[in-house]
Amino acid sequence: MTLWTTVDSPLGPLLLTADPAGALTSVSVPGQKGGRTVREDWRRDPGPFREAAEQLAAYFAGELKEFRLAWRTDGTAFREKVWAALDSVPYGATVTYGELAARVGAPRAAVRAVGGALGANPLLIVRPCHRVIGADGSLTGYAGGLERKVRLLRLEGVLPGIPPER
Repeated sequence: MTLWTTVDSPLGPLLLTADPAGALTSVSVPGQKGGRTVREDWRRDPGPFREAAEQLAAYFAGELKEFRLAWRTDGTAFREKVWAALDSVPYGATVTYGELAARVGAPRAAVRAVGGALGANPLLIVRPCHRVIGADGSLTGYAGGLERKVRLLRLEGVLPGIPPER
């Protein structure tokens, strides 16, 4: 059984899902490429999401830099490695697709595979795929939409010359 709720955010309403034990399984934004949508057999229950909602609110207020939530993902071994590598990219920093490939022991030529794994990241914001940029510094790709990636990077103070958005 999948539990779900929505949480308001500066990016629009976030859809949060969890397994029956309450482990977070996804965070999606409206219109997200490959994002989840509520199904009839899911049960709405905001209870298991209180901590996630509080941490997300603190993050968007600029008060939280690292999420400490119980989550569970279900990807291929390669995707799980890439998603785990995201956890080492600190708030306010970025990494290139090639650097992330190297962190998971893949050749730099595997940047497309890394991009595919990032595009399938079920925990937007919480597992910070928005911190991954192109080798030339370009803000390429983000399943939640490029404008949301820009907002998240501005919030974290990453984009030079542009003050953080609160």
